[in-house]
Amino acid sequence: MKWFLTILLASFAFTLQAQEYKLEGNEVKIAKPVLFERGSARLKPESMAALGIIKQYLTDKSYISQLRVECHTDNSGDATINQALTEKRAMVVCRKLMEMGVDCKRLIAVGFGDTKPVADNSTAAGRAQNLRVSFINVSLRGKIIGGLPIDGGGKITGELCN
Repeated sequence: MKWFLTILLASFAFTLQAQEYKLEGNEVKIAKPVLFERGSARLKPESMAALGIIKQYLTDKSYISQLRVECHTDNSGDATINQALTEKRAMVVCRKLMEMGVDCKRLIAVGFGDTKPVADNSTAAGRAQNLRVSFINVSLRGKIIGGLPIDGGGKITGELCN
């Protein structure tokens, strides 16, 4: 009976864990946000839950060779500053994932600035949706997925393995 309960609890825990992320195309979707201090690349403490899910995803899916960390802003302010901010944020997210044990070779940090909005920037709700971090599967077992560029059209922020 004790053995049965152990298996039952383990399968329940696995089910809960599996629900923390889902795939939509090549994007890893998580319910928890990655948040930064306003106007900076400083992660807020509540971001650690989201990064823990991504770390677990990469642990579970060892066949994912590379994951692109994309950072985006809304169109408020100067486009050049927004671009630089997203590059710094992508690098910070990747470095935090590396501190958590993710191999630097499995991550690509890319900034998009305000070039890929997912909502209308003329509303507060739309701008909030455009301030985001996305996690995109880039290569599987060493082969690029779908023949797309690894940068996704954004700017790679630098070498993570230095």
